Amino acid sequence: MKYGVHAGLWQVKWTDEMTPAFKAAADLGYDGIEVSLLGMTDEKAASLKALGRDHGLEITCSDGLAPDKDITSSDPAIRAAGVEYLKWAIEATAKIGSRGLAGVVFGAWGQFDPLNKPERAANSAQSLAQLHDTLNTFDVNLGIEMLNRFETDLVNTAQEAVSLAQAAQSDRIGVLLDTFHLNIEEKDIHAAITHAKDKLVHFHVSDNDRGVPGSGHVPWDQVKTGLDDIGYDGWIVAEMFVIAGNPTSADLNIWRNIEPESGDAAARALTFMKATFG
Repeated sequence: MKYGVHAGLWQVKWTDEMTPAFKAAADLGYDGIEVSLLGMTDEKAASLKALGRDHGLEITCSDGLAPDKDITSSDPAIRAAGVEYLKWAIEATAKIGSRGLAGVVFGAWGQFDPLNKPERAANSAQSLAQLHDTLNTFDVNLGIEMLNRFETDLVNTAQEAVSLAQAAQSDRIGVLLDTFHLNIEEKDIHAAITHAKDKLVHFHVSDNDRGVPGSGHVPWDQVKTGLDDIGYDGWIVAEMFVIAGNPTSADLNIWRNIEPESGDAAARALTFMKATFG
């Protein structure tokens, strides 16, 4: 198992310079750090590879699609723009030195159209299928993240995420599960994790309030036994958003301080992850 922390814990804006986050993660003893591709450029991607090397950190990547790049859209031009963006994101992930890109890659974040859900899901699968060659070329795996009902209506459960990944028909495309979303949407978190089986390529942890794992009421025994039962030994990344008043926090609806300080939250999260998952 490898333990990472999302750089967004320290970022005020997605475009912030990331050296402080890399240093903090390295000093605390994390194996890696996750960076968002929001606001990323080719030049910044290349610099992050060196930054990770200098701090002894592996890097994982996350991203989300904007409405004008929504691959679920009925507009072929918008879908095409989304596919081209995701191809760029895969290449940027490789430039950073990462082999994993996950997040809201199945459609635009915060968009809802439940009456047309089957058509949108089909559009998403067909678009994702076009990424297979690019994923192979750059040796990158893609993870579809299930989100809670307040962020999407398309992929709310592990089963929906797995079904979409299977429909994309690429062994490079799997799913990202996140305890924050699992806690909201799944009646049985253990069953949700075991359903993902071989399609699980990435895993995020935080507690029910997006704070330090172990500080709330997420059923961590179900999480641990689920991961154990499928033999998962990949990344577990603490994706916490805890400080109100930042543009990044507003994106995630953090309206009050969840934890008193980012560094303390990161330290407590790593201690909990090692104690829980080994």
